[in-house]
Amino acid sequence: MRSNWINTPFGFAAAMSYVLATPVLLVWLSGDWHWVRGWICYSAWVAIMWITFFWMRFKDPALLAERARWPGRGGQSRSDLAILLGIKVVWLAWLVLPPLDVRFHWTPPLPVWSAICGGVLMAGGGFFMFRSFTDNTYASQVVRIQADRGHHLVDTGVYSIVRHPMYLGACVLMIGCALVLGSVFGLLTSLVMICLIVVRIFGEESTLVRGLEGYATYRGKVRYRLLPHVW
Repeated sequence: MRSNWINTPFGFAAAMSYVLATPVLLVWLSGDWHWVRGWICYSAWVAIMWITFFWMRFKDPALLAERARWPGRGGQSRSDLAILLGIKVVWLAWLVLPPLDVRFHWTPPLPVWSAICGGVLMAGGGFFMFRSFTDNTYASQVVRIQADRGHHLVDTGVYSIVRHPMYLGACVLMIGCALVLGSVFGLLTSLVMICLIVVRIFGEESTLVRGLEGYATYRGKVRYRLLPHVW
């Protein structure tokens, strides 16, 4: 599998360079090397990414390779590819708009108490994201039936709480980070991301019902897609 490059020494170095360089670049974009909220948020983000990456690298390299698969391959539908590309564009906007907001003072920063709430949300979101990977070795970024990996239903751990815990973790983490940064633009792009994720969930579940044995029954067992007792 070509995506195995991520498990090579070069792939490891590239991933680590990306994780380390991104926070520095974002603080640089803010024009303020003393941007305390930025350093706190991005340091926490790096910690979450490092823990998750190292766990996959040494405990589940097959999952790491799967997540490194290029979009559009492995049986991914064109509609899901379009949504995934949209998610990546919004993700980029989510990264760069808050520091640019600090540089150009487009909006006033949110109050300090919101940053405290954001920290709690980041911790919760990071937990759900990490557990979604440890509980499900098929947690690919590409919506496809992974017949080449013996894909089967996972309904334990955080997948017994909601059907899409990885998305839940990502949404909560993004909102939390935006609050820590005190960025209105971060919150707005987080909401756009949530809308894209909701649209993707419908298509993903359609694919899983058609191709993954037991998924239709699982939907009846675990009622909520994204947020417990809401949806």
